[in-house]
Amino acid sequence: SRAGERRNGMTINWVTQVSFEPKLIGIGVEHGAFTHELITEGGTFAISTVAREDRAIVRKFTKPVDVDLAAGTLNGFPFREGVTGAPILVQAPAYLDCEVRQAVEVGNHTLFIGEVVDAGFQAAEETEVLRMEDTRMNYGG
Repeated sequence: SRAGERRNGMTINWVTQVSFEPKLIGIGVEHGAFTHELITEGGTFAISTVAREDRAIVRKFTKPVDVDLAAGTLNGFPFREGVTGAPILVQAPAYLDCEVRQAVEVGNHTLFIGEVVDAGFQAAEETEVLRMEDTRMNYGG
């Protein structure tokens, strides 16, 4: 996520497609999360998938990240700016770059609905992506 010069990356597990036309993605973000603040202010977010072989990366993004703009890194992982300006991890097999179209309050989370303005593969399409059950983590947020 990004708002002005502030950026963050976080591990997220509540992501779903909500529309084919226009292409809309919904993500659930807890109200107290720094990412929630940035998405609310900046109006954008990007989803970077993680390869199954890179599963250790998810634990690096469970707290607000260390951003080094000069080096172009989030917690030491290189990123590039998407069309919206939101950070996209360079090592992500695929990404979705979204502009927020709607925010729906659902309990202690907000369901941000974003329109996909850019998407692509940065690795072979056959790259297996990480799933929640691969991490041995469970969501209790």
